[in-house]
Amino acid sequence: MVDEQTPARKVDRGAERSGCPVEQLPDGTWLIRGYDAATILLRSADTVQAGLGVETIAMLPKRIRRPVLYQDGADHREHRRQTARYFTPRWVDEHYRGVMNRAAVKQIDRFRAAGRIELSDLVFPFTIEVVATVVGLTESRSGLQRRLDRFFPEEQRAEPGLSSVRGIRSTIRQGSSWLRVYFGDVRPATRARRREPRDDLISHLLEQGWTDSEIVGECLTFAAAGMITTREFVNVAAWHLFTDAGMLGQYRAAPRDDRLATLREILRLEPVVGNLRRRTTAAVEVPDGEGAVTIPAGNLIDIALDVANIDKKAVGPQPLTVWPHRPSVDAGLSFGTGPHRCPGAHIAVLETDVFLSKLFELDGVHMVSPPHVSFDDVLGSYMLRGLTVALRGGPV
Repeated sequence: MVDEQTPARKVDRGAERSGCPVEQLPDGTWLIRGYDAATILLRSADTVQAGLGVETIAMLPKRIRRPVLYQDGADHREHRRQTARYFTPRWVDEHYRGVMNRAAVKQIDRFRAAGRIELSDLVFPFTIEVVATVVGLTESRSGLQRRLDRFFPEEQRAEPGLSSVRGIRSTIRQGSSWLRVYFGDVRPATRARRREPRDDLISHLLEQGWTDSEIVGECLTFAAAGMITTREFVNVAAWHLFTDAGMLGQYRAAPRDDRLATLREILRLEPVVGNLRRRTTAAVEVPDGEGAVTIPAGNLIDIALDVANIDKKAVGPQPLTVWPHRPSVDAGLSFGTGPHRCPGAHIAVLETDVFLSKLFELDGVHMVSPPHVSFDDVLGSYMLRGLTVALRGGPV
């Protein structure tokens, strides 16, 4: 652990993000930096999802089911209730741990053979294999990673929509990529499960009457949440461990529960998604320092998770340090909270531990170069590329 004067945070989102717990910006958006205010808004029944193309999805005919990310209210609660068992710690340990181990070994063997490689190139196929199993995309044609790269390109993106030329182009591009995923991944999976249902998410959706096109949206939602963001989490956790010998030594020697606590604390400090957006459907009162403020109905809310997660009132002293046994925080708000809390939180932390445990078992593994950091403005997430790892005596 480092002291308060030497922050452990590695991803710099800018000093301008600090400030009042609750502030209305000139454009009318409410910027939320306080942990308590953020928690109330994320848990409130009087807020709904905003951003991430919600407005475009809302234009679809009512008869078409929305992916879980874009649902609110009773439909969302029922969908989460029916699928919750696929994400419980017990289910994950019993059904997915073996997949995680096999997928991790496959990528670690690639690293051994190469001797030197960019970590992101190992992690992405690993997270794809894990989440594809969880969802049920196990009959895909070759090229799933390429199709996902096209749907979630790393170059600067515009949020899909019809209000700007960039938004229209993004919508067209995503439509083309959607078709590739449909024909290459979802249709083979649904055909197989119509013949022989299995105990996975796609089989459940088919049982509930979801169409193939509706299932594509659900699968892409899980791809973004389970593959894209977990790739960044593994990268940032590895970066922390490579650059803190004491933490790495403790991580290597610790039992699983302690390793998971370390990873959750790193995630509290470095939330992959820095902002969540909501819109109020009724007035909501939130704490603002020593008082309170009421946010009227119909207002857009921008919750700065990376700032809320270092609110001393909630997380305790030295909020910019990695303290694995920080009481009563558990990754802060990095997985959200309330109705839309990430259902795959345990999967993400566990698969990160499986991969990193095997990586750090290697003799002589070391970081050759740190990553460069860029940001995805649509997802509000960081992207870490260029973190290169090598084995002593391997290629240079």
